[in-house]
Amino acid sequence: MSDPDLKERLASRFREVNGDHPMTAADDAYVTAWFTDLEGLCRAEGRDAGEARRLMLEGRLPLPGYLRSDGAEMVPPDLFGLADQAGGLDALEEWFRAHWDDETAAGQEWAAYLSGQYVCLRSVTPRTIQYKDALVTAIEAAPGEPDAGTPAWTRRLHALIDELDALEPPFTAYDRLRFAGPVSRDLCIDAMRARYPRGA
Repeated sequence: MSDPDLKERLASRFREVNGDHPMTAADDAYVTAWFTDLEGLCRAEGRDAGEARRLMLEGRLPLPGYLRSDGAEMVPPDLFGLADQAGGLDALEEWFRAHWDDETAAGQEWAAYLSGQYVCLRSVTPRTIQYKDALVTAIEAAPGEPDAGTPAWTRRLHALIDELDALEPPFTAYDRLRFAGPVSRDLCIDAMRARYPRGA
C-alpha cells in the first residue's frame, strides 16, 4: 500500500476515534509547540513514516494525538520510547499490561493508550498513567476529608494539585470538543485552585 493511502486511512481512523472537529489556528499553534509531526520525528530517528502509520493502524503503536489542520499527524516526541523501554514493539503490549494487576483494567488502559488520547500527560507511561489517576482520585476526594478547609488540608491539597500540574500539558480548545466537556486540568487544577486558594 502506498504511503498516501496509509496517511488517508490513518486520518480516517483518527476521526473515527476523536470525531471530526475543526482545528483552529490556536489549536495548531498549541500542538506544534507541545507535539511533533510524525514525518519529522521519523526522519530524525531514522524510521519510516509509512511503517509507523501501518503499525498505528494495526494497533501496535498509538494513533496520533492530533491532526493539525494541514494534515500533519502530531505525536509525542517520545512516541517510540515506550516500545524501546519494553524491549521492542513485539514486547510492548505484554510489558504495558503487566503494570496492572487487574486484567480488565490492563486491557482498558492498553486500548486507551493505543487511541492516542493520552494527550493529558507530558509523557505517557504506565507509571504516569497510574500516578495521574491516583492524583485525580485524591484531589476529587479532598473536599470530603474531615479537616477540609484547614491550613494543613489546604497545603496537602495544593501539593497534590501541583503534582498533577507538573504531569499535564495545558490542553487546547480542540480537546474540550473531542472529550465533550471540561478536561482534568479544568476540573482538578484550575477549578480547585480557584475554589480553595493557596494560603486561604
